[in-house]
Amino acid sequence: MKSRTKARSIALQVLYEVDISGHQPGTVLADRFEWLKMDESLKLFISQIVAGVTEFGYSLDEFIEEFAPDWPLDQVAIIDRNLLRIALWEIAVYKKTPVKVVVNEAVELAKKYGSEGSPRFINGVLGGFIDNLKEIKLSLEIGQDEVESD
Repeated sequence: MKSRTKARSIALQVLYEVDISGHQPGTVLADRFEWLKMDESLKLFISQIVAGVTEFGYSLDEFIEEFAPDWPLDQVAIIDRNLLRIALWEIAVYKKTPVKVVVNEAVELAKKYGSEGSPRFINGVLGGFIDNLKEIKLSLEIGQDEVESD
């Protein structure tokens, strides 16, 4: 597994644990980093993903609801929901990874960790998201500006 793929995989596992257990993201990350041997740059990337998804979670969930209207958020599998959160954050907020790479990584992780229909579901939701990317980026930037000015 490529190093960035592994980092996304670990971030997914952390976010999954946070969702099902209610543990604090920082605590879960610290526990993982204690026993994982990896480059500091990958630990930073994992931390950025987890912090970004945590910070923008509400907005990311709204976009998931918008682009998967037939699936209420509480009915989307936890793995799928977190894969979408990671991909949406990486595309709209992080903006350092090519969109095609993000989509491919999300679909590949869905094949590994999700159900049989997960890859197609993830690809479909991300496709709708990408079609509306300019508006989404603008809305996230406006939301971030409002938080920073409070």
